[in-house]
Amino acid sequence: MDIATLAGTASTALFAVANLPMIAKAIRTQDMTSYSFTALLVGNAANVIHTVYVASLPIGPIWVLHGFYLVTMAVMIALYVRHGCIRAAARARKAARGLRSRRPRWIGRDGAVPVSDGRHGPALACRHA
Repeated sequence: MDIATLAGTASTALFAVANLPMIAKAIRTQDMTSYSFTALLVGNAANVIHTVYVASLPIGPIWVLHGFYLVTMAVMIALYVRHGCIRAAARARKAARGLRSRRPRWIGRDGAVPVSDGRHGPALACRHA
């Protein structure tokens, strides 16, 4: 194995290890409030486009790394949609529009309703990019 392939293998392993806690936490807590749906969509689109480039390269560590990124981004967007972040934001906006009086301070301008995770104080139920 030459030095370039060895470096590619090592960096692929490090990138994967660095991203696994993010996936594990998202699966364990089902809390996707810190992720932007737009960023996840753009990341998935970039990965699909990047596949054209990776497919032109000889098989090596970059294929493994790119495959990992494809799976990781697909899992993140699936979790985001599955755990209702999009639906929760839509319900909150609809509820905010239905208020006859002035919008309460605790409802954000985009209709997101603050929730508390019990440790860090209030946080938005869903964030939008």
